[in-house]
Amino acid sequence: MGRTKKPVKYAVIDAFTDSEFKGNPAAVCLLEEERESEWLQSIAAEFNISETSYLIPLPVSDSPHPRFYLRWFTPVTEVELCGHATLAAAHFCFTSGLVKENTVEFSTLSGILTAQKVIESKESASLMCDKGEVEQQFLIELNFPAIATSECNLNETSSISKVLSPASVIDMKKTASDDLFVVLPSAKTVADTQVDFEEIKKFPGRGLIICAAAPSESGFDFVSRFFCPKFGIDEDPVCGSAHCALAYYWSKKTGKSDFTAYAASSRSGVVKLHIDEQKNRVKLRGNAVTVMEGSVVV
Repeated sequence: MGRTKKPVKYAVIDAFTDSEFKGNPAAVCLLEEERESEWLQSIAAEFNISETSYLIPLPVSDSPHPRFYLRWFTPVTEVELCGHATLAAAHFCFTSGLVKENTVEFSTLSGILTAQKVIESKESASLMCDKGEVEQQFLIELNFPAIATSECNLNETSSISKVLSPASVIDMKKTASDDLFVVLPSAKTVADTQVDFEEIKKFPGRGLIICAAAPSESGFDFVSRFFCPKFGIDEDPVCGSAHCALAYYWSKKTGKSDFTAYAASSRSGVVKLHIDEQKNRVKLRGNAVTVMEGSVVV
């Protein structure tokens, strides 16, 4: 007789949105013990969404907060940092009953990352319960490393014309996470841009961030899109780690520390940002919505 397979609980959660089927989807799987990387990658390929994350509860440590081991996989590879799948993992912890308090920590390839529940009480009549209580809404705040941007070399600058259709580029940088970072003339240009994924695959780095300042009447500071076909993600709908570089760039550009950013993918999403240059950290805030729950049985 073969070993009995114990089901692995999972949820699919849309991150950086308060609406189902928007934002960036991530699968969150709760493991009792470590599994081989080949199995983790196979499950991520089966989900075939931008990220699948794996949580393992860790024994009590010197931290006052619950801590989990967290790994992230795209459909084709493991990654060192993922914002939206971390937000999804935190949402899973807070809403499933795994974590009773408002802070959870994750041990990752990028070090210890902290997620905090930020309560928002709304007193509109539609949110009032029968007994008169106020329903509590909450955002999740992630504490991530800032990602610096620096000058590009001439080869990278000349190759961008093969990838983007817009006639003009305002600025071009390289990020410390090895992405090409391109500033375009307008938010409309960002939304309308068509990219050549095969050309992006030829870049020496990871992927491509495009962005622009948002119109003042929009309520946003800047808009962006992120493309990463090398990792099996032609367009990542709302990339949290890209926003760590976006916050760094726009802070240097504008002198501001707080931003509301719009991800202009077809799914769209909203990320609230605060950068602390002295500590070299970025706080990302966003909503999340659980859209699917089930079990992996293999």
